[in-house]
Amino acid sequence: MSDPDGGDFAASVLEGLSRKPKSLDPKWFYDARGSALFDAICDLEEYYPTRTEAAILRAAAGEIAPLIGPGAILFEPGAGSATKTRLLLDALDAPAAYVPADISSEHLNGTVVRLRQDYPGLRVEPAPLDFTAPIVLPPSLSPAGIETAPITVFFPGSTIGNFAPDAARSLLRRFRAETHARRLLIGVDLIKDEARLVAAYDDRDGVTAAFNLNLLVRINRELGADIDVDGFRHVAVFNAAHSRIEMHLESLKAQTASVAGQQIAFDAGERICTEHSHKYTIDGFHALAASAGWAGGVHWTDPDRLFAVLLYESRRDPEA
Repeated sequence: MSDPDGGDFAASVLEGLSRKPKSLDPKWFYDARGSALFDAICDLEEYYPTRTEAAILRAAAGEIAPLIGPGAILFEPGAGSATKTRLLLDALDAPAAYVPADISSEHLNGTVVRLRQDYPGLRVEPAPLDFTAPIVLPPSLSPAGIETAPITVFFPGSTIGNFAPDAARSLLRRFRAETHARRLLIGVDLIKDEARLVAAYDDRDGVTAAFNLNLLVRINRELGADIDVDGFRHVAVFNAAHSRIEMHLESLKAQTASVAGQQIAFDAGERICTEHSHKYTIDGFHALAASAGWAGGVHWTDPDRLFAVLLYESRRDPEA
């Protein structure tokens, strides 16, 4: 796991704030407060992805479970509160284990405690890790070794949209290579009208703004920085050319801050990009998955085709 106290956080932040334009890796959103704020975002009226994906899983779980098969090990990178995972666990035939992985150890520990209470017969093997770094699963999952375990990677929430297409392809390849998974069940946000997309990332109650600005709060707390958090505002825009929502933190004035001992200057109106969220067509995502070695492409959507849940199988050819 990337450990801010070990220097990964500082190095990443300093490198991102030294770029032109400036950017910060969205994985750093998820300290304890950031994770709690994201849970609150998922309950917002404007934020359709969570409830829409949950509705799809609720309706389709009976079809999905037999395709995954009995005795599966479910690995979920970026598990968070694992709320939607329960819909799948309830439908699966005697799952052998659930492996939630998250960069926030504190949030992960709470999730594990709740799951073990609610699913006393299920092995829950937490993996405190950053899935953008090499993935090492607990070797205790299979007596015969991870290579022979019937692992399904569950990657809901349209998290794949946070990665540019080339990076998304690389991540999906890594899921195959590093977990030896047989299947991938993934949530993808579909292209839709701009107003609906922007509202989902800029809610009227300001919860998403607080989530975005909390990244600066975290930098101040953990890196001894003196960023004027009130001197920035949350901005969400749709980039039609790249079919993605972009979240930014915009400096309201010319200012300089000390971050981990370095002076970082911000111009008035200068933006720090904190997240991209790419949107796909179903055919477009099938093509992306195929290029990463995932075959099949069974999918389920909601009636309004806002969101899709897709299931793939790993191709056996090693070159894929």
